[in-house]
Amino acid sequence: MTDDTKPLLIKRYASRRLYNTETSDYVTLDDISGFIRDGREVQIIDLKSGDDLTRQYLLQIIADHESRGENVLPLGVLNDLVRSYTTQAQSVVPEFLAMSFEMLRDGQSQVMEKIGSINPITSMPGFEIMKAQQEAFMKAMTGGWAGQEEETEKAEPEAKDSGDLNDIKKQLAELQKKLSNL
Repeated sequence: MTDDTKPLLIKRYASRRLYNTETSDYVTLDDISGFIRDGREVQIIDLKSGDDLTRQYLLQIIADHESRGENVLPLGVLNDLVRSYTTQAQSVVPEFLAMSFEMLRDGQSQVMEKIGSINPITSMPGFEIMKAQQEAFMKAMTGGWAGQEEETEKAEPEAKDSGDLNDIKKQLAELQKKLSNL
């Protein structure tokens, strides 16, 4: 079992092949990108010189994604990054970027927690229709055997539950809209 708290060590050989020291196999940039998406920290070391190449390879992964049209970084941000290397602002930029991404990560975590706290079955599209069909089927199968008194007693709480469900759906739609804006 691997220790996910320490970085996954990847060694780069002279042939430029990347070697995963935990699984003892060769990996690609896409594999490394997958490790990172799964929440794993990665450290890439040149086997011969011992130099840390992590930053270089992470930038290469970002450049590959951007060149494939998976644009995450707006052009203005890229221009500002280039400018930060040539101005005195460079001392502030790394801290600002780190804090910004930390806030973004925290915001996403909070949204995902709220979404996770909602019962996923009841928020599933078409759940209400499926529930109504099931009730109609049961009514048809029992021929109305379930007492009429029970039907009227259930109608009022179901209306309240339906209102609660509509509120939850509304909140979920608002959260999805906020996520889209992020």
